[in-house]
Amino acid sequence: MGAVLTNASLQADMATPKVGPQTTGVAPSSTQPTPRSWLQLNTPMTDWQGRRVWLVGASTGIGLACAQALRTAGAHVIVSARNPQGVLDWAAQDAHVQWLALDVSDPEQVQATAKALQAEGPLDLVVYAAGYYRAQRATALDLDDLLQHDKVNYQGALQVLSAVLPGMLTRQSGHISLLSSVAGWRGLPNGLAYGPTKAALTHLAETLYMDLQDQGIGVSVVNPGFVATPLTAQNQFTMPALISPEQAAQDMLKGWAQGQFDIHFPKRFTLWLKLLRLLPYRLYFPLVRKFTGL
Repeated sequence: MGAVLTNASLQADMATPKVGPQTTGVAPSSTQPTPRSWLQLNTPMTDWQGRRVWLVGASTGIGLACAQALRTAGAHVIVSARNPQGVLDWAAQDAHVQWLALDVSDPEQVQATAKALQAEGPLDLVVYAAGYYRAQRATALDLDDLLQHDKVNYQGALQVLSAVLPGMLTRQSGHISLLSSVAGWRGLPNGLAYGPTKAALTHLAETLYMDLQDQGIGVSVVNPGFVATPLTAQNQFTMPALISPEQAAQDMLKGWAQGQFDIHFPKRFTLWLKLLRLLPYRLYFPLVRKFTGL
């Protein structure tokens, strides 16, 4: 992700807002970030050697696969979740993999964990991947379940942001990536509880980007389609364009390397959904009913 700057490139870099990781606990091979083009909304992240990455809610699924891909690329990864699943064995075998139990609904625990991590060195990337999903329709509304979705999927992200953003602002560096979903792009059947929380995450990421783009801090939002994870395993329908968590992780690293803000995949599915977002309700509602049967 770094490049040695000449005098000319240094001038260009000074004229461009620095968005993305700028400092690390262990210095990477290059001391300056790669300058970004006008097409790139964030500073490209390509060199992960020595980078410290905190992945919250990453003991399974996309989060765990992303942690493994980042570690393979050379990053020092810190994985947090309520349950360790298979992370403990991995951490015991690799000094650059760290496990810290965390309940994102516990504000004091989030603050204490983030404080301890930042005392050890700056966090170059924070990925919020915690997620809760249960299919729900308005004909069987469950308030407790609705609120649980909000507590984990959205409020948990706010707790983590509150804990890490002050340090990033002080350093004028770092990158925040929120794992949202295409389910938040427009209303869908069975998404009464899940979809609105993901829509909120996407809105949050957009606003964070506008607020932080001139503060040296990168922001990205990840919008996967269907990925084979423990959450989607409960779906009782054929999921189109289903991909593996490992493929999702590679798409995320590719998005960060390209300086993208909106990282969505697989394109063969998500591009169609982007087109659906443009349709007026008079066309959108009957199309969704036709294709889902709901």
